[in-house]
Amino acid sequence: MSSSSSRLRRAATFSALLFTSVVMTACGAEDTDDKSAAESTGKRSAATVEDPLAVTHDGGIYVLDPETLEVVGDVPLKGYNRVNPAGDDKHIMVSTSQGFRVLDATRRQLTGTRFEGAEPGHVVQHAGKTVLFTDGTGEVTVLDPAELGKRKPKTETYTSPSPHHGVAVELENGELVTTLGTAKKRTGIVVLDKQRKEIARNEKCPEVHGEATAEDEAVVIGCEDGVLLYKDGKITKIDSPTEYGRIGNQKGSGKSPVVLGDYKQDPEAELERPEKVSLINTETGKLKLLDLGTSYSFRSLARGPGGEALVLGTDGKIHVIDPGKAEVSRTIPAVDEWREPLDWQQARPEIFVRGRTAYVTEPERKKVYAIDLESGKRKATGTFEKKPNEITGTVSE
Repeated sequence: MSSSSSRLRRAATFSALLFTSVVMTACGAEDTDDKSAAESTGKRSAATVEDPLAVTHDGGIYVLDPETLEVVGDVPLKGYNRVNPAGDDKHIMVSTSQGFRVLDATRRQLTGTRFEGAEPGHVVQHAGKTVLFTDGTGEVTVLDPAELGKRKPKTETYTSPSPHHGVAVELENGELVTTLGTAKKRTGIVVLDKQRKEIARNEKCPEVHGEATAEDEAVVIGCEDGVLLYKDGKITKIDSPTEYGRIGNQKGSGKSPVVLGDYKQDPEAELERPEKVSLINTETGKLKLLDLGTSYSFRSLARGPGGEALVLGTDGKIHVIDPGKAEVSRTIPAVDEWREPLDWQQARPEIFVRGRTAYVTEPERKKVYAIDLESGKRKATGTFEKKPNEITGTVSE
């Protein structure tokens, strides 16, 4: 295994590709205890698996070999749970009903480490730090992922003025960018220095949601009418081109100044199935829309190894976007055509990218595919007993 310092360098390099979790917080999950989780994997080989993937299903989490997509572990965990990279090459952060738990994916078992609190939400990796936001308490927890091997890792906490569905990211200089709001109304962001004193604020961001970090540590936070951009110590509002233009999910890359975002225009829709994406240029402060000609979901956005923007459409294709030109350069067949379900917790195709490989789920076929982004060819297929839901992996590069 690599040293802690190597893992931190890799995590910092690829933090923008592996950022943030998505739309909502986990609900209805129930924990098993550590003993039962350990027993479930004790019958398997004690050998670790390198660079594992984690896939949630009804009743637990599959741990997959990234090359073959074979199930090397099945960790029992009742309820609806969410998974995100924890920031190192071993662990996965799991959102449960009682807080964040840590899965040692290389050993296929939950550890004793917990970050308790109601409604655990977004998980963000950047600059060698992992930041957790607990919606039910408003608590922000900053940790060094190299500490996750310890039962009680060192952490720093900050408590928001009011609990809300929020997100936070710590920058290389120690500044903390975090959201403002209450359970009923979310309004904007505040920036705190290393001593956690306020240095900037903007509350002109209705229903603030989501985070992405681009080249040169430009931070983009979504609003119902555009985005907030924090760069070089200043917060700038970039307006949507339509009166209502909600950007709630974003993906950034350290190799591109352009952030990929979703784009919704109908505030009355029960579930809007958007066909346009937003491209926010953090150098020029300009926002462009791109019509894909197909809809997508909040789990459809990703970034490639060269900074390219990727969208998994309901037409079953990965749309590869040149973010600078704001145009689709090519498409890659991935799955069958699909339709986004009304319930956000319901499984639907999802894309997770690590290096030059896109891992794409196809729940209705109970499969996961590994697709080479350069050639467009499938490298492996995994087939399971239960429908795969969310997919993620450790930070390995």
